[in-house]
Amino acid sequence: MARFIFPKWTNALVPALGLAGVVVPFYIIYVVAYGFSPDTTHAGYQPPQPVPFSHAVHAGELGMDCRYCHTTVEHAAHAAIPPTQSCMNCHTQVVPDLETLDPLWDSYETGEPVEWIRVHDLPDYAYFDHSAHVNRGVSCIECHGRVDRMEVVHRQESLSMHWCLDCHRDPDPRLREVEHVTDMDWGLDKTPEERLSIGEELRKLNHINPSQDCSACHR
Repeated sequence: MARFIFPKWTNALVPALGLAGVVVPFYIIYVVAYGFSPDTTHAGYQPPQPVPFSHAVHAGELGMDCRYCHTTVEHAAHAAIPPTQSCMNCHTQVVPDLETLDPLWDSYETGEPVEWIRVHDLPDYAYFDHSAHVNRGVSCIECHGRVDRMEVVHRQESLSMHWCLDCHRDPDPRLREVEHVTDMDWGLDKTPEERLSIGEELRKLNHINPSQDCSACHR
């Protein structure tokens, strides 16, 4: 009976195959455990924060613009988590003795940041540029929902690839004038047809053609 003999060069594959046998199972576990975790893709994620910050009070009742706290949203990929100094610009005078603000005072005095828990945290294999969207008229609401009505912020959308592609394939209903991107009440007096007409006009005027290539989000 004839026997099949592997050529000698295949010996060089043995270490690589051994490494793959160790790495691949761990990678699969990572993708399943993290990539499909509710903390990663599911809407409704609402972790407790070290300081009970109410967007309903600050962005809603007080009408604070999103950009006061998230200062980099127009200029960078990430919307910066506000430093303690931003909070203390007000709270050194406004209810400074409130017990729930103790972690802020500790941070203010020690220089150590408050350990906020990110609610909208994309996996490392996905790239999202806030400035690219905000400067083209995609409002905060489209991704984050009506945060001005949230006592505790939660994830409104799944942030899945399918959800992102839906917008890239049909951006018109999600577009508005750039000066209204942080206006939470904009569009309430408009019908869906009017919103669609405005978005279509803005898309053509500003030459907005969202990429659907893999490399747009996976870099």
